Amino acid sequence: MKNLLLFAFLVQLNFGFGQNKFDVSAVEKFQTELNAEYADAKTSPLTAEDLAIFKTLDFYPANETFYVVAKLIRMPKEKPFEMKTSTDRKPLYVKYGELFFTINGRDFKLNVYKNIELSKKKEYKDYLFLPFSDLTSGHESYIGGKYIDLRIPKGDTIVIDFNRSYNPYCAYNSKYSCPKVPLENDLDIEIKAGVKKFHD
Repeated sequence: MKNLLLFAFLVQLNFGFGQNKFDVSAVEKFQTELNAEYADAKTSPLTAEDLAIFKTLDFYPANETFYVVAKLIRMPKEKPFEMKTSTDRKPLYVKYGELFFTINGRDFKLNVYKNIELSKKKEYKDYLFLPFSDLTSGHESYIGGKYIDLRIPKGDTIVIDFNRSYNPYCAYNSKYSCPKVPLENDLDIEIKAGVKKFHD
């Protein structure tokens, strides 16, 4: 009986109550919405020249390998810091926690952050910012790394779906000011998921 209960707990830890399972349709929805945003002149970060010929972003195929359930260790005593950006702008962020996860039998860690100003807005109070770079950065994907949007979970696990990682606006237009990926969030693995680089 104890073994059965332990198995049930591990299943819930890894997959949640049906909520933490890989869903290709969710990835497809993300891609469709991102393409729609980039195709709309009102919301697109693209230059006028690129927007005029834009059809679709280039995505890696959806891959369950890069959908992971991470252990979240919160860091409540961290002090806010100025995050470097592609310009002189230095927005205040705080390290919210550390994420521990496994891909293909290898263990990894990423730091996840909270934007101080953004978190003051009601709709973004539970928003977390996960920037990362990996061994595809500068080759198949944008040299400056990619971002993932997360929400603060109630428990101590959080889903990281690299299939829903996207490029900073700076990958498309130099007029934007984008946070640079901290060195500690450079992964020693190829994350073949999410958006690829825009221009060859």
